[in-house]
Amino acid sequence: MQLEFQGAARTVTGSMHLLHVNGKQILLDCGFFQGRREEATQRNRNFPFDPKSIDVVVLSHAHIDHSGNLPGLVKQGFGGTIFCTNPTRDLCNIMLADSAHIQEKDAEFLNKKNAKRNEPPIVPLYLLEDATRAMEHFQGIPYNKEFDVISNVKATFIDAGHILGSACVRLTINTNGTTKTLGFTGDLGRWNMPIIRDPQFMGNVETLITESTYGGILHDAPDEMETQLASVLQRTFDRGGKVIVPAFSVGRTQDLVYTLHKLKDAGRLPAFPIFIDSPLAINATDIYRKHPECYDEETRQHILEHHDPLGVSQLVYVRTAEESKKLNDRKEPCMIISASGMCEAGRILHHLANTIEDPRNTIMIVGYQAEHTLGWKLVQEFPEVKIFVSFTLARLRSLCSTRFPLTLTGTNY
Repeated sequence: MQLEFQGAARTVTGSMHLLHVNGKQILLDCGFFQGRREEATQRNRNFPFDPKSIDVVVLSHAHIDHSGNLPGLVKQGFGGTIFCTNPTRDLCNIMLADSAHIQEKDAEFLNKKNAKRNEPPIVPLYLLEDATRAMEHFQGIPYNKEFDVISNVKATFIDAGHILGSACVRLTINTNGTTKTLGFTGDLGRWNMPIIRDPQFMGNVETLITESTYGGILHDAPDEMETQLASVLQRTFDRGGKVIVPAFSVGRTQDLVYTLHKLKDAGRLPAFPIFIDSPLAINATDIYRKHPECYDEETRQHILEHHDPLGVSQLVYVRTAEESKKLNDRKEPCMIISASGMCEAGRILHHLANTIEDPRNTIMIVGYQAEHTLGWKLVQEFPEVKIFVSFTLARLRSLCSTRFPLTLTGTNY
């Protein structure tokens, strides 16, 4: 048995771990690397192994840095099964299609520029048809049910408490007359977080692969989120500004909506509209609603009391590009939650460009920002960042409220 770390080792994104056992190759996750654009493109386009040689994929959860290159794997010859939980399969169905759409649109935009420069066209990493083909390889498996991965290798998915459908993987491997156990955590959630259950213990294993995204950072208590969020909203509302939130469409957006729901119930939510400007987040929220079996007891109780834990009366879901553009014309206070979470693509870029110059506004960073992403540069207060145009450090310091102890990410900025 041999284990190779082909991604998310000494870095955060691009999770890929390759297990050689009994003459077969099992890939744990197949995620996108996120960082410097040129490096990310090269790493995501060129696998460090032959995709045709992979026999099976075991997927921990649907976040793009864990699942995003599965269509690329299929496009380049992978023909095996992709095992995951049922909610993960449902989320990947929309997330991989969305990823393909973004790549096609980005290539279309860049190719218009390249044509003017007489430069060769850019080919997307994969197309929507590749994402559709990848979904044909998915097989959903319930939590806590052992299943055969390959001959003499069994696996069990245990709830990781990170996002809907996220799982730790426990592998039982029989090789050369011995039995070995290997655990892979994927991304672990925190205890007492909104909506989904807490992480479950996978049991003792001989070898453990685990994340260490936050290193030695200590998280504030989750029950402080409501007070911290209410404080930021009220402060911005009082000065007549907008709250702009780059948020991951799956997981972070639903956590925010649930927390806003609780503030509304408690009479602590300022009276301004809240816009979810992400079609993917809207679709993901619908999938969350379809899997109440993954909810924790508190969320179940809310449902019994006839509350929609993912709905707030002030909430407006924005689907079309035209509706999104109209938000930039609003002069009144509001909250806009939009993707992408690391400010690398999508509608959030337009909202940042249209609001960051006004000191009344708050740019609220609520998700982990990988090194070299735009979100990371905002948090690090780079001397200059580009959001279609450039802004100086002095301008950013006066305009961008990134240093407050909001712990929806578990990190203080």
